[in-house]
Amino acid sequence: MTVKESPAGGGQTVFPILAAIGFCHFLNDLTQSLLPAMYPLLKTGFRLTFGQVGLITLTYQCTASLLQPLVGFATDRRPQSYSLAAGMALTLTGIVLFSRAPAFPLLLTSAALIGMGSAVFHPEASRVARLASGGQHGLAQSLFQVGGNTGGALGPLLAALFVLPRGRESLGWFGIAALVAILVLSRVGRWYGRVRPKADAFRPHLPIAGEASTPKVGRSLTVLLVLIFSKFFYLSSLNSYYTFYLISKFHVSVRSAQIHLFVFLAAVAAGTLIGGPVGDRIGRKHVIWVSILGVLPFTLLLPYVSLAWTGPLTVVIGLILASAFSTIVVYAQELVPGRVGMISGLFFGFAFGMGGIGAAVLGRLADATSIMTVYQVCAFLPFLGVLAGFLPDLTKERRKRRND
Repeated sequence: MTVKESPAGGGQTVFPILAAIGFCHFLNDLTQSLLPAMYPLLKTGFRLTFGQVGLITLTYQCTASLLQPLVGFATDRRPQSYSLAAGMALTLTGIVLFSRAPAFPLLLTSAALIGMGSAVFHPEASRVARLASGGQHGLAQSLFQVGGNTGGALGPLLAALFVLPRGRESLGWFGIAALVAILVLSRVGRWYGRVRPKADAFRPHLPIAGEASTPKVGRSLTVLLVLIFSKFFYLSSLNSYYTFYLISKFHVSVRSAQIHLFVFLAAVAAGTLIGGPVGDRIGRKHVIWVSILGVLPFTLLLPYVSLAWTGPLTVVIGLILASAFSTIVVYAQELVPGRVGMISGLFFGFAFGMGGIGAAVLGRLADATSIMTVYQVCAFLPFLGVLAGFLPDLTKERRKRRND
């Protein structure tokens, strides 16, 4: 498989590679999403507090958070074609150990291994998606992201239908998904190894943010990171504790709660797919602004509505809020050209870290107060979306440079 790369980073969009990398992202996040889906079972079986449940998420996500920028920085200097398959091998080891761990410390060790797998996989996978984009960077990032979100959405459903009736040991069967991903990523790695030298030869020294000053770029990156904090801290309340919230407030079964979580995560996947292409068309700043701030009325309503309204509200929240991430990543890559791995690692890592810290902090809050208080407090986080107004409009600046 070949691809034509232009100096501007355009050329032919290689959809088979985008499909392969999105499929592997699907398998990667499918296996990883089984961890939070198993929390009700683990809490009972190991007699865990909400704080200990949050610590599992913190271990997994902070391992990924700390390592991803370092991996991205290293692979910007020396890209490794087969690092994708190596990262998936770490995920495979972690999920098998998680299915057999006899004690809480080994649960944390397996969560750390899965986090390491994510740290290796995501920066290079994001680079491959951009390389295969043919200039449609938002579309490529969304296709890559939606694979992961779809896998993350199916995890709770499969846990409810397959794992919960059979017990934690049945998680080991999902190692087959990781093995399939390793095989596919080995093929992607061979394509990447052939195409990357050609792309590097065409990589020009591009201006940063329309020839903006370094302080302006720094301020913009800071705003983006604050928005990532808002988005993923709020999402951690749903990813980690939504099932507990439904069980506690509405007295639904674990199975019903898992299905509600699946519906929410499916909405997140749909929002991710929508956000990138829309950002390509109307400008990424507008998508970022609407996605974060626009969800505020719905998050404020959520803690006070009935079960009949809780499901639809979380679908709307997932759709709107999820449209931001792929757009934010591509916007940041355009701010700092030539550092795709480092920027991808920074933002994926920060997202994982905020999710992990959020899970731990919110778990302690739930222990100290109640699970309902978590959603009442988190409802105000999207207000930080007002900061998107301070971002430069890169689309407008690019159009101005062309006219000049």
